[in-house]
Amino acid sequence: MSKLGRVLLVGGGGYVGVELQKLLAKANYKVIVLDTFWYRSGKWGKSDGKFVENIEYIEGDIRDREVVRNALKEADACIHLACISNDPSYELNPNLAKSINFDSFLMFIEEINKSPIKKLIFASSSSVYGVKEEENVTEDLICEPLTDYSKFKVLCEDFALNNISDEICLTIVRPSTICGYSRRQRFDLVVNILTISALSNDIINVEGGDQFRPNLHIKDMNASYKLILEADPKIINRKIYNIAGENLTVLEIAKKVQLQMKHKSEIKILPVLDQRSYRVSGNKIATELGFIPKFSVDEAITDIKNAYEADKYSDLNSEFYYNIKQMKLLMLQGTIK
Repeated sequence: MSKLGRVLLVGGGGYVGVELQKLLAKANYKVIVLDTFWYRSGKWGKSDGKFVENIEYIEGDIRDREVVRNALKEADACIHLACISNDPSYELNPNLAKSINFDSFLMFIEEINKSPIKKLIFASSSSVYGVKEEENVTEDLICEPLTDYSKFKVLCEDFALNNISDEICLTIVRPSTICGYSRRQRFDLVVNILTISALSNDIINVEGGDQFRPNLHIKDMNASYKLILEADPKIINRKIYNIAGENLTVLEIAKKVQLQMKHKSEIKILPVLDQRSYRVSGNKIATELGFIPKFSVDEAITDIKNAYEADKYSDLNSEFYYNIKQMKLLMLQGTIK
């Protein structure tokens, strides 16, 4: 695809999406972002750089068919990121979450089939694997999702594969848990949680610790989206790719965090609340597209530490850093219905 192509980011105002906007805009793509912008930091301003001239923002709900239809008309390719993005937020209001994560996606596929879009990348999740004992979880292993969030990701994958137009190149990605600094920062992801806890409280609370989690630097996540966007459709059409980084236990992550602190933080072991444990293999995308992650968990910890020390985070208790807190506030205000 030409670097002058038009790319629609559905749900592009989130933790990953806001940094993806910048990456693609700097690469001379025309970036169109459809989002509700429940998080104010999901947009770049003119003072952030010339790349902002390549970004158009559409504030709208992905459950609104007309909004989706009009946004799709403007683009050549689409990256679908939109969802209620973690289990606690999903469980806060399951009916609302289902309407966003699943029902709207069925309508989205109907509309994209009638649009000029030629390439779709759908962001699923590595959480679809559930608990796996295998040392390398590959894309051909059966999905055993443990929560509604991951169950609906699997259903969306299946629906897209079975119902999208033959004229559209479809690629599904299953990202590992993202980590690192973003303009729209999150502190409810494992590496980020442990890092900010150590920085602000000198305590690292670890639930269990033996669970394996795949972790991926946000810069590598977005580099993979750009790579797939530019890849030959003959290679990537109807493919599912794990986007994998480092497979570490939660305790191993905590020890990496501890090593970077000026004052030694105490690691406290708590009861296990999240039983998920799996090690994801990124061999398929490495073999077929040459994608090898360049950034480490250590670098993600450093990035957050540097941002903290530079006073880039205003109030660490702010709902803007925690999806479930923001969801609760927006529901209380009546913003989300």
